[in-house]
Amino acid sequence: MDLKERLSELKKDALAEITNVDDLKKINDIRVKLLGKKGPITEVLRGMRDVPADQRPRIGSFANTVRDELTRALAARKEKLEIIKTAKKLEKEKIDVTLPGVAVKVGQPHIIEQVIAQIEKLFLGMGYQIVDGPEIEEDHYNFEMMNLPKDHPARDMQDTFYITDQILMRTQTSPVQARTMEKHDFTKGPLKMISPGKVYRRDTDDATHSHQFHQVEGLVIDKHVTMADLKGTLQTLARTIFGEKREIRLRPSYFPFTEPSVEVDVSCFKCDGQGCAVCKQTGWIEVLGAGMVHPNVLKMAGIDADVYGGFAFGLGPDRFAMLKYGVDDIREFYLNDVRFLQQFSQKG
Repeated sequence: MDLKERLSELKKDALAEITNVDDLKKINDIRVKLLGKKGPITEVLRGMRDVPADQRPRIGSFANTVRDELTRALAARKEKLEIIKTAKKLEKEKIDVTLPGVAVKVGQPHIIEQVIAQIEKLFLGMGYQIVDGPEIEEDHYNFEMMNLPKDHPARDMQDTFYITDQILMRTQTSPVQARTMEKHDFTKGPLKMISPGKVYRRDTDDATHSHQFHQVEGLVIDKHVTMADLKGTLQTLARTIFGEKREIRLRPSYFPFTEPSVEVDVSCFKCDGQGCAVCKQTGWIEVLGAGMVHPNVLKMAGIDADVYGGFAFGLGPDRFAMLKYGVDDIREFYLNDVRFLQQFSQKG
């Protein structure tokens, strides 16, 4: 049998083997066996030295044709086996689209953010602007501009995180008001603003105190502003947060940046003012502090205190949330317990 016949026989047997193979790994083994350096085609071609010189081109060309046909057959079989494998995998892993889907849990704003958003919505509707400021603040704006000079005893009311002698973590959002008063152009109209944000004090964390909490402070500066304007504003705030039937009362108090100063109580929303455990049988719950802006605060901001006056108030959204929803431990707001947070559906 000459070389051409041996190559033809080899091609016939190889094509039959390739056609019958049913495993991708075996395809690679057959490729190595047939076309490798030790394969039968290479072995047959080693006999070319015994072929007459004039026949070698013809035999060599035929050998290359056989090699190409086997290479194509291997590639085609491999492709077919991969298709079969993919089809079997899809059949095994197919999804029944008629089955009910799994509901995706959707998050919601934290309950304190919900309360802040409710307050912001109210005051935006009343023509106020929302102003933000730095949490790392200067002593000048945090204290001195609020009528609290270096030796003022009221500084002891706010145990402070100092970074340097002049830089601190703000203890209140009042410095935002001081910065805004300095920049405001009163020829363009009155200043009406709230400044929500985080504040920091060196406090021991317990059920009612935290070293980090939230404040929303409000400020109105204009001509002819009175205590009646303040009371009406706070009455609207109380009814928006705690219910339309709520009333407020003002009690004399002291704050360095307001004069006169008042503590503000709201009629108990649990017992409707009749007396219960929440209001300690008084019918009233203390909710915030307020007052008329101290003339010294206006003067330090470059505002003529003989022409302009105003009122200011400060509230804690954390305390508002605790009162409104009956939460007795402020730490619950910061533990990120999903079971606790899920109790508070998104409010309007």
